[in-house]
Formats: sequence, C-alpha cells, structure tokens
Amino acid sequence: MSTTTTGGRKPGQALDQVWTIEAVRELGVTTDVETAGAILGIGRTKAYKLAKTNEFPVRLLRVGRRYLVPVPAILKLLAIE
Repeated sequence: MSTTTTGGRKPGQALDQVWTIEAVRELGVTTDVETAGAILGIGRTKAYKLAKTNEFPVRLLRVGRRYLVPVPAILKLLAIE
C-alpha cells in the first residue's frame, strides 16, 4: 500500500492558485516549503535554496530530510496575525 501526501495542500489544490487568508488558515499547523513559497511568491527552486541556507523568510522546522513551515509564522509575516 502506498501513501501520497500533498504537504500542506489539500488534494487537487494547485500551487499557482491565488492564496486567500482563509485558504492559508485552512492549511493547518504546518505546510511544506513549496506551498509556503507559493503563498509568499517564491518559486519552488528558490524556496528550497533559501531553506537550505537558512534564509527562508520564516522559521522552518527540520524533520529528517523534510522542511515544515509553521502556518502561524506565514500569517505573522503577512501581518495577518
């Protein structure tokens, strides 16, 4: 049995969508770097480069080889919360 994850995205949710405040809040507690980058207007490659060099605009959590981005940190950066 295989499992597929979409990071913080809901199944079928495109990365190039327009991110509303409600859509960001619905992501849950954390999201992946790719989704966080899309919300902040950063491309996938640049987002991972910034994550690897500790220059991503919000703090990241490193879990094994994965980066997780706290959604409240994104909202704070955007001056929403």
